[in-house]
Amino acid sequence: SEHPKDFPQLQNDTFLRAARGEETEHVPVWCMRQAGRYLPEFRESRAGKDFFETCRSPEACCELTLQPLRRFPFDAAIIFSDILVVPQAMGMDVQMVAGKGPTFPEPLKEPEDLQRLQVKVDVDKQLGYVFKAITLTRHKLEGKVPLIGFTGAPWTLMSYMIEGGGSTTHSKAKRWLYRHPEASHMLLRMLTDVIVEYLLGQVTAGAQALQVFESHAGILGPVEFKEFSLPYLRDIARRVKDKLKEEGKDVPMIVFAKDAHYALEDLSQSHYEVVGLDWTIDPQSARERTGGKVSLQGNMDPCALYAPKERISGIVKKMLEGFGTRGYIANLGHGLYPDMDPENVGAFVEAVHQYSTQMIKQM
Repeated sequence: SEHPKDFPQLQNDTFLRAARGEETEHVPVWCMRQAGRYLPEFRESRAGKDFFETCRSPEACCELTLQPLRRFPFDAAIIFSDILVVPQAMGMDVQMVAGKGPTFPEPLKEPEDLQRLQVKVDVDKQLGYVFKAITLTRHKLEGKVPLIGFTGAPWTLMSYMIEGGGSTTHSKAKRWLYRHPEASHMLLRMLTDVIVEYLLGQVTAGAQALQVFESHAGILGPVEFKEFSLPYLRDIARRVKDKLKEEGKDVPMIVFAKDAHYALEDLSQSHYEVVGLDWTIDPQSARERTGGKVSLQGNMDPCALYAPKERISGIVKKMLEGFGTRGYIANLGHGLYPDMDPENVGAFVEAVHQYSTQMIKQM
């Protein structure tokens, strides 16, 4: 199970077919943060262990990735890891502080701090633990469902590296964009180069799809987004695709730019097969604005899972009717929250499968 070859035959490729806009028997579904603290078994596995230490253990990542699949008939698995492993690989110290979240003890303050970063990152050496986790998980999944690899996008990672952690305004990072645009582009280019190699390494290790998380897109206005986010998102997709084409590989890519509804048209023409949506976008208008050029993924409000179980199916039905069943992957509009009831997650998955199967039969 160490080698990225002779993987078990894939039995359920519904997710991959939907990503490519092909016909399916039902709408595939998975959840961002499906391996998360809402699961008691996840909390048990993680108890007393350092977060990033867990990320560096292929066995631990594999187990956490598989846990939700033992419970729910998800149509895809996503490798357990974190977007901040990329800044770590570039030489930054990141710690997970209880009750506070990810923290950079020494964030980037001024452009000269860029000299502290590793320019040439050997991804196999620095991030090989993620590749090992992907390979191990591909074997242990036994072909049940496809495995998704992922990365944070350049602007989102840049904002963490400058803010030193989570932020509501991201004003320290945005200050760079307005005050140090050249240094900002330099940092974004450095991140892009590492991300491209990192994603290609994930595919070599066995990832069957890739998602790029631009979680902090919504903090930018349309002008800044077009300058500091979109070109790098496009560059990543183009460079990864070109390289994979040379190797005869076809791996669908998903871009999730949270709260970037102003950029929906641009995102649908950025070389990604799938555009992920948050819950603030109306499904039908998303379809119209993307003009059938891409598949869509999302976008139920995660807080809808606090509704009584019997109400969840109605919410799902409405969402499916808005998106339609073709070129669609059901998901939440953000990750699962730690206090959510696993039973309601199960109800969500079941409702997607049930209604979409009915809808497709009636077509």
